Amino acid sequence: MHKDIKQKALRRLAIVSGQVQGIKKMVEEDKYCIDIITQSAAVKEALSGVEDLILENHLTTHAAHQMMSGKGKQATEEILKVYKLKRK
Repeated sequence: MHKDIKQKALRRLAIVSGQVQGIKKMVEEDKYCIDIITQSAAVKEALSGVEDLILENHLTTHAAHQMMSGKGKQATEEILKVYKLKRK
């Protein structure tokens, strides 16, 4: 994994971890439901950002290597798999 992408992903995951702990505390303290849902949506968005970073890393390392190594079909299948997962 590229060092800069890894650092960004780890930083974002630390933020997500803090957000999840905050949501847990909100539930324990019986906070307003809409506020909890709003925070949950923020966590989903943050995780999506982590996924984007990991996908960027995959495309610039593994997929590119597969293409140059004559494994274009495998690279294409993996990219389509991720695309379908992201659409769900």
